[in-house]
Amino acid sequence: MTKCVNCFIPFSDKAQVEQTVKGLMESSLVNKIFLLATDANAGNIEGCQTVTIDSMKSTGTISKIANLADSEYTLLYTKESTLQLGMFALERMVKIAGDTGALMVYADHFQVVDGVKKNAPVITYQMGSLRDDFNFGSVMVYKSEALKEAQKQMDTDYKYAALYDLRLKVSQKGDLVHINEFLYTEVENDNRRSGEKIFDYVDPKNRAVQIEMEQACTSHLKAIGGYLKPEFKKIEFDKGDFEFEASVIIPVFNRIKTIEDAVKSVLMQKTNFKFNLIIVDNHSTDGTYEAIEKFASDPRLIHVVPERRDLGIGGCWNMGAHHPKCGKFAIQLDSDDVYSGQDTLQKIVDAFYEQNCAMVVGTYMMTNFNMEMIAPGIIDHKEWTPENGRNNALRINGLGAPRAFYTPVLRDVKVPNTSYGEDYALGLNISRDYQIGRLYDVLYHCRRWEDNSDASLDIVKMNAHNTYKDRIRTWELKARIAKNKSV
Repeated sequence: MTKCVNCFIPFSDKAQVEQTVKGLMESSLVNKIFLLATDANAGNIEGCQTVTIDSMKSTGTISKIANLADSEYTLLYTKESTLQLGMFALERMVKIAGDTGALMVYADHFQVVDGVKKNAPVITYQMGSLRDDFNFGSVMVYKSEALKEAQKQMDTDYKYAALYDLRLKVSQKGDLVHINEFLYTEVENDNRRSGEKIFDYVDPKNRAVQIEMEQACTSHLKAIGGYLKPEFKKIEFDKGDFEFEASVIIPVFNRIKTIEDAVKSVLMQKTNFKFNLIIVDNHSTDGTYEAIEKFASDPRLIHVVPERRDLGIGGCWNMGAHHPKCGKFAIQLDSDDVYSGQDTLQKIVDAFYEQNCAMVVGTYMMTNFNMEMIAPGIIDHKEWTPENGRNNALRINGLGAPRAFYTPVLRDVKVPNTSYGEDYALGLNISRDYQIGRLYDVLYHCRRWEDNSDASLDIVKMNAHNTYKDRIRTWELKARIAKNKSV
C-alpha cells in the first residue's frame, strides 16, 4: 500500500500529541499529519503541520480539513488525549474501506479509564442513527473524495454542528461501516455513569448546541425525503364512550421504596373532571402489591395484576390503556416519580383541547431521592417547536415527561412490549400524523437514584438500548419517506 492517509488530530499541548504522532508515523500508509490547534502560537512537532482552528466542531475547521485532504483517505481523531493504534490497524481500516466501498469506517476499540483498559465496542450505523451524539469512537477514516464533496454541500456556517453535518451529508451518498474489531486504544476522561451522561443533550446550558444540531438534522431529513411539514390531522375528541375523562397509568415492578409517593401524588390531584388511577403491577415480590393495597378504599384506584407473565413496561401500558375503565386521556407516571403539584392533571387535559393534539409532553425537574433538584435541573425540551417538533423527534433520544395520550389514538397505535424505548417509539409514531402538545410548566419530579433502570448500565446494555432506538428511528424514517412519496 502507498502513503494514502492524511491524519488530522487535535493539539492541546506537545506532551498530549507526541505519543499519538509517533504511533501514526509507524504506519506506512500515513502521508501527512496535521495538528489542529486553537492557539495560533502552538509549537510545532517534527513531521507535522500545525493548522489553526477555532474548534473541532465548526464548519470552518471542516473546510480547512477538506482543503488539506490530498490523499485517498482522511483520518479524523477527535479526542485531546493519547491515541494508540493497534498493529496494522490503519491498514485494516483502509482495506475494509476499499473492499466495501465505504465512505467512512470506524471501529470497536479499547478505552483506558483511570488507568484501567476496558473494551469499548460501538454499534452499527443505520438510516435511523440520527442522534448527534452517536458514538463512532474517536477515530474515523473518511474517503477523502466523499469528505470533500460533503464539505462543498455544507451551506450553513456551524459553530457546534459541523462534524454532525459532515457525517449526515456523507451518509446520504454511501455507507458508514462499523468494523467490529478492536483496532485502537484511547484515553477516556469522562468517568460519569451512564445515568448521568444520558441527559447531556437536554442540559439547558447546551441550548445553542441543540439548536444547531436540529438545523443540521432538519436539512438532512429534507435531503432524503423524510421531512414532514407542520400539517397535522385534526382531532375531534368524541370517539368512544368514556366514563372517566382521564386515567393515570403506572406500570410497576418491585418499587416498594417509591410506589406510595407516586400513588399519593395522583390521588391528591384537583380537577374539574372525573379521573382514576390504573396501576398495572407486574407481579411484584417485594411488598409493592401490599403497599398499593393500602389505598384500596379509594374507589379511584384500579389495581391490576396481569395474568400474563411476558409483559414489559409497554405491555403493562397496553393493559392499562385497554382497560374498560381507562379514561379519554391516558397520563403517564413512572413508579419512581411524582407529580409536582395538585394541578398537573388539569393542566394536561386542558392542553389537549387547547392545542388539539393526540399527545401532550410536559416539563420535569431532575431530583434526588429526597426530591431536591439536581443537575441538569429543569428539562423542558424547548428545542421542540410546533413547526419542527415532529422532525426534531427523530434526532433526540427521548420525548420528555410526563407524557399523556388521547386514548383512542393510543389504543390504535399500541405500545411496543419492551421495557426501554417503548414511549419513544409511541411518540414517533404519533407525531407522524398528529400534533404533540407541549407544556413548559414543571409538572413532574423525576427522581434519580441507584435503582433507576438506566442509573449505571454497562456498555453492552447501553449499546443494546441505542441499537433499538436507532432501529425505531429507521422504521419511522422509512415510513415517513414512503408517506411523502405517496402524496
